[in-house]
Amino acid sequence: MNIHIDGARPRDDAERVILASIDEFVAIRRDLHQYPELSFQERRTSGIVARYLLSYGYEVAEGIGGHGVVATLTRGGGDKRIGIRADMDALPITEATSLPYASRNPDVMHACGHDGHTTILLAAARYLAEHGRFSGTLTLIFQPAEEVGAGARKMIEDGLFERFPVDAVFGLHNWPGVPLGQFGFVEGPAMASVDQALIRIVGKGGHGASPHETVDPVLASAAFITALQSIVARNVDPLEMAVLTVGSIHGGSASNVIPESVELKLTARAYSPSVRNKLEERVPALARAQAESFGAHAEVNYRRGFPAVLNHVEETRLARRVAEENFPDDQVARDFRPRTASEDFAYMLQARPGSYLFVGNGDSAPLHSPQYNFNDEIIAPAARFWVRLAETFLS
Repeated sequence: MNIHIDGARPRDDAERVILASIDEFVAIRRDLHQYPELSFQERRTSGIVARYLLSYGYEVAEGIGGHGVVATLTRGGGDKRIGIRADMDALPITEATSLPYASRNPDVMHACGHDGHTTILLAAARYLAEHGRFSGTLTLIFQPAEEVGAGARKMIEDGLFERFPVDAVFGLHNWPGVPLGQFGFVEGPAMASVDQALIRIVGKGGHGASPHETVDPVLASAAFITALQSIVARNVDPLEMAVLTVGSIHGGSASNVIPESVELKLTARAYSPSVRNKLEERVPALARAQAESFGAHAEVNYRRGFPAVLNHVEETRLARRVAEENFPDDQVARDFRPRTASEDFAYMLQARPGSYLFVGNGDSAPLHSPQYNFNDEIIAPAARFWVRLAETFLS
């Protein structure tokens, strides 16, 4: 395949070695893509990961926080320890790419590129085991269940950082629409927190021809949805970020019947804890007030998801410096902006210093799309970045 972003000669030994075996890693990635596994079901994936890591010479622990895999390699007398994390799970999506290596598991798809993230870290792991120049401990974390926001927390609760101590932890995510292989870094908030609310607005059902004899929950729900954005416009500091999205609304089944109730599902996203708290306060209050104004009432189940990804400044600046020293200027984004999607790597950054970075997937379909496909051309540069970051941190 001879995959290499700019077609130029390799810039250093790491790039040369990784590119020499890139076909093998592309094959691994496409195999993982063909057999995706949902959160907490990553048995095959984690088994493959563990076998490769053992063959590279790592000490491997399995079954951490579910199907999590942790590999360690210590060299020299250095006492520094770096953690690098990749996620392994897939999504409940029916693939629509028609690729020859499309998912063979019905209604399950690697629509977020976790197959690519896993392969990138395996490629870096092999190079570091065979050629890495470092003194200290390298800890590679292959995490399950990122998509449901539980895998990182489960691994931490299972003693991840007590059993495998690290001084800093790093992760990355591919990003469609960012130039192929370009790295992006954000100090501070990099991705949003995400919370969910299930709201049931209960009225009094009846015949559509006699609305005056009913309490219409559809009308109350429509008013609530319209008023919802007033929270962002009037309760949140204009210099802060908040996103409220109603993604599901269900009520009734006939055009001439006013239903008894309507159910809505929404997500709330923010960067700052204070805004997150404000959304948790105002969304239920507004739902109840709007429902009551129509003579109905609202039942609200507001559930916290995972927090915002808050990158630590020192570790983020180190990661950026590694990219600037090892890649051309156009492969390091200037003023890369935070993303409003969410990531449970946030829990790892609450437990240890570190940084979550981004690498461009080029002009691809968006994440979580049935047409999405991870671009294999970023395996080599992203793996090389992990190599140079690990060697720099453990120098």
